[in-house]
Amino acid sequence: MILHIVLFEPRENLADDDRARLLADIRSAAAAIPSIRRFRIGERVRHGLPGYERAMHEDYSFAAIIEFDDRGGLAEYLQHPSHQSIGAHFTMSARRALAYDYVVEDVPL
Repeated sequence: MILHIVLFEPRENLADDDRARLLADIRSAAAAIPSIRRFRIGERVRHGLPGYERAMHEDYSFAAIIEFDDRGGLAEYLQHPSHQSIGAHFTMSARRALAYDYVVEDVPL
């Protein structure tokens, strides 16, 4: 399985309507790409406990985690027209972002 993990921080001056539209557009783009096996998006949880939370030097308010069966699925996603169109909107709306891809396996508990 491949995970595509995106951390992003919207621009400070992004209006609430534009922020909601960005999240809706990300969801719509994900629904249009058949190689996506699972798509999750959410806002950061801050718990205020001492430790690692204070060690983070940059804040990213949102994360998206997108799962694919294999590298081919990731490549299809990255080249899909829906991903390309949301990319331009995302670039204009995000102050900063990180994206990483990982090969992962389930660990029995």
